[in-house]
Amino acid sequence: MAAHSTKARGENGQRPFLDRELDHLPPDARWREWMHRVEATIFAAQEPVTRSALARVVGAGCNIDLLIDDIREELRGRPYDLVTVAGGWKHLTRPAYADAIRAAVGGNERSVDLSQSEVLVLTAIAYFQPITRAELSSFFGKEVSRDLIGRLRGAKLIASGPRSPTPGAPYTYVTTKDFLLEFGLDTLRDMPDFEALEDAGLLSKEKLLAGDIPAGLTGEDEAEIT
Repeated sequence: MAAHSTKARGENGQRPFLDRELDHLPPDARWREWMHRVEATIFAAQEPVTRSALARVVGAGCNIDLLIDDIREELRGRPYDLVTVAGGWKHLTRPAYADAIRAAVGGNERSVDLSQSEVLVLTAIAYFQPITRAELSSFFGKEVSRDLIGRLRGAKLIASGPRSPTPGAPYTYVTTKDFLLEFGLDTLRDMPDFEALEDAGLLSKEKLLAGDIPAGLTGEDEAEIT
């Protein structure tokens, strides 16, 4: 009867029954099974797996962070690891093996080839979002073209944000989950602290707003912005 009801739930599009608590197992075996479930789930997923998703395969009292720590400890000598990225966990190969992977199967399909101008505009969006194209243009002292914005949108690194309260209510731009994935960030809080970059003289909001482009950002590549 239980098997029949489980099948019926599956046919209705609901998740099949899964014994999360595993009370029939001794503690060590229960923990090991939870580890296997979590690792299998992350391994099979194409996108980072969130904490709430992992909670559906382990007991209510399971500490997912400790479970992940134990899995990562077992992976210490392996060429891949579990990392936190874009609000979840994902299997990623270790950087030391990037050259070997490229030699065998080519580049990472997710890798986005950006020009220097696109990197600069994407950086401004990442730090000052939500931001309009007009505000971006004021940052660089010249117009940021719709084509450049379109390329970043096409790469799924940015998306439309809320409309600006300025006259005409133009759309703003914000970074996306794909941006976090591309640059290996869990959240935007993992980006280098802007004040630290300012203190180091690497970036200045005031200079950008004034259109005072540092010498290293001018020249032939700057022309690509228009």
